[in-house]
Amino acid sequence: MKVPVKEQYLINPSLVFFVVHSMQIGVGVLGFQRYVAIYTEQDSWITVVIAGATLHIVIWLMYKMLNKEQGDIISIHESVFGKWVGGMLSVLFMLYLIALGITILRTFIEVLQVWMFPLMKTWTFSLVYLIAIYYIISGGFRTVVGACFLGVVVPFYLIFTFLAPLEFANFRNLLPVFDHSIKETLSSFKTMTLSYLGFELLLVYYPFIKKPETSQKWAHYGNLFTVFLYLYLMLITLVYFTPDHLKRTIWATLTMWKIIKFPFVERFEYIGIASWVVVIFPNLCLAFWAASRTAKRLFNVKQKKVLIAILTITLVVNTLLRDRASIDLLNSWVSKIGLYFIYGYIPLLFVCSSLLSKVRKKT
Repeated sequence: MKVPVKEQYLINPSLVFFVVHSMQIGVGVLGFQRYVAIYTEQDSWITVVIAGATLHIVIWLMYKMLNKEQGDIISIHESVFGKWVGGMLSVLFMLYLIALGITILRTFIEVLQVWMFPLMKTWTFSLVYLIAIYYIISGGFRTVVGACFLGVVVPFYLIFTFLAPLEFANFRNLLPVFDHSIKETLSSFKTMTLSYLGFELLLVYYPFIKKPETSQKWAHYGNLFTVFLYLYLMLITLVYFTPDHLKRTIWATLTMWKIIKFPFVERFEYIGIASWVVVIFPNLCLAFWAASRTAKRLFNVKQKKVLIAILTITLVVNTLLRDRASIDLLNSWVSKIGLYFIYGYIPLLFVCSSLLSKVRKKT
């Protein structure tokens, strides 16, 4: 069932590159290396490549379903499972989007509290940030896409700052290659999931793309650029840290920034974290826009009213998550749900959709 969207709300296919990439690059970049290296150490860069490559298959499956349905995930659910069961599955997807947004915001606030403002109250930053998010989302999807574009372009200079640790690099840290078992690689593969999450929001904003069939290559390009950045960061991290040191370093990216010093600023990581506010912002805007859009489609309510409710829930939950253990648990659960959704549910939905399509053609 095609979802009607007015022409003035549509975006060019090429902008899908920025939407996909900006959603995948978030708070996970600041410390994903340690969690991957726990299992595969010097072979962690292989895990990054394998995980990124499999996502191209998932993106292809998503476009196959979306191009056929010419709608969003709600349309696909209704077509395959019917109104009630499909509606329940769409509600679960909406809850997942809210959980993803809460995880991103609370994890980033933890970074701010640990590295910059130890006495900062969680609710104060959350409230200010959520008000800004409401303002952007109220402007419509095109405004959200604009935030995604700026979230990629503005902090792009930070890529070059990671060349500084190469002065102390030991390239022998990358040897021996292919030294870990398949079981260890799979365990490492799972931990990369949270860092790559976000591209699945394509299932919601697909109807907002002009000639959406032509946007597939841009979605693949966006994911490919994400893989390149994670690989780039992982390789630099591996040659800078020893395996034992890396396993004890929670925020590896921020630790590497600490070695950069200028005459006018001694703590460059403060600049990096401040710049990361621009990176995290489109993550949250897109996640909460997708959640409120899904609610609007399901319950036929005004998106702004639903958005206020979602942001209020986010503020309350963020305030309740006070220690490292609860935040880590939230990250772990959202990562697992994302893993099962991407590598389990989407292929299953594709198979069900394909079989149903064949049955309908025969009848």
